[in-house]
Amino acid sequence: MVKEYRTITEIAGPLIFVEKTEPIRFGELVNIRLPDGSVKRGQVLDTSKDIVVVQVFEGTVGLDRASGVTFLGETIKLSVSQDMLGRILNGSGMPIDGGPKIIPDDKMEIIGSAINPWARDSPREFIQTGISTIDGLLTLVRGQKLPLFSGAGLPHNEIALQITRQAKVVGKDDGFAVVFAAMGITNEEAQYFMKDFERTGALKRAVVFMNLADDPAVERLITPKLALTAAEYLAYSHDMHVLVILTDMTNYAESLREIGAARKEVPGRKGYPGYMYTDLATIYERAGRIKNKKGSITQIPILSIPEDDWTHPVADLTGYITEGQLAISRELHRKGIYPPINPLPSLSRLMRLGIGPGMTREDHRSVEQGLYAAYAKGRDLRDLIAIVGKEALSENDKKFLEFADVFENRFIRQRRDEERSLEQTLDLGWELISMVPESALTMIDRKTLEKYHPAYRKK
Repeated sequence: MVKEYRTITEIAGPLIFVEKTEPIRFGELVNIRLPDGSVKRGQVLDTSKDIVVVQVFEGTVGLDRASGVTFLGETIKLSVSQDMLGRILNGSGMPIDGGPKIIPDDKMEIIGSAINPWARDSPREFIQTGISTIDGLLTLVRGQKLPLFSGAGLPHNEIALQITRQAKVVGKDDGFAVVFAAMGITNEEAQYFMKDFERTGALKRAVVFMNLADDPAVERLITPKLALTAAEYLAYSHDMHVLVILTDMTNYAESLREIGAARKEVPGRKGYPGYMYTDLATIYERAGRIKNKKGSITQIPILSIPEDDWTHPVADLTGYITEGQLAISRELHRKGIYPPINPLPSLSRLMRLGIGPGMTREDHRSVEQGLYAAYAKGRDLRDLIAIVGKEALSENDKKFLEFADVFENRFIRQRRDEERSLEQTLDLGWELISMVPESALTMIDRKTLEKYHPAYRKK
């Protein structure tokens, strides 16, 4: 028999505190009946012998101590089906695109767990995004976690949409899908996302979850878990390769901080809860490959870092858990360059597992090394001429200085609807490498240089 408790002792923000209950399971669903007869939903956030803390999804407005609390004995589950592809859902997993309800093939608990290290397979195989800076210099591979570090006013959402439209596994017939989860976005941004998905046709192979800024903070905490549950179903039940894009993880962390404050927890750095590292890890570590499973989950979390401060707790902890980062540059953005991804502070730690003979092209590593070295030298020379003037540079130095400008305007810069193949990216890379003196290309072996360098190919 289901019991209704009227033992609410405190209401704080989105939380209610209930005492004198039977043993309650963590994560259990709750119905709260208001005095006017309406019902709100909640979830057990903490449970102990004396008190149960419940987070209320729709907010606590209208609740009082006379409200009735019923524990339902089950956790949140997502109704999953391949029919989810092409659908737009809210942050609670309900359709908001005007389409019919999703008839589930299964119901899966959203509180997943990190992949067992023993069962985890090594990430490999190249995912083409159509963006030269990523494909050529910061290659994304299946099963990787590669966050995108951005800031206020920078076009991270536009880059996320472009990756959603263009991402593919070249030369493979395997199913490829995108799960896109937006957290804490404005209604204007939501409309922009939905129109872009529908206009470009990207929605056909995508599952979209949208949590708006005026939705409850509690809902924001379950949105990425819903997205990853959908990804796990597609990857491990239907052998699909799934790219999960989570934007914005900073909004997710702000909700964690809000809930922590309501629980009167002792705060950690900048007021964030001390367990935020563990919480973020439970999201990021659900990406990867599993031995003897054909499907995979690749993840691009997006963070708009306050004041572009990479030591901010959310960015700092994300960097510890993930395998590199893509850095959105405010300097490049001010120059009008899109996508403003600066390769110098960026890193893809697993790039070598997805490039080379049989995967991309044998010269891929050489192109990456050559472009990195030349661009880094050109950037250093920009700082130098501010002190000594351009006239003090040697002819070779002037070539590197010119290279940095051309590299930004031809290699990094792309149109928002421009999709470059890997071959186009690598061929363009060699064209730019030919601008610098051959004597400076010490990181490229002679055999590769003679096979691909334009000066030798003309002979």
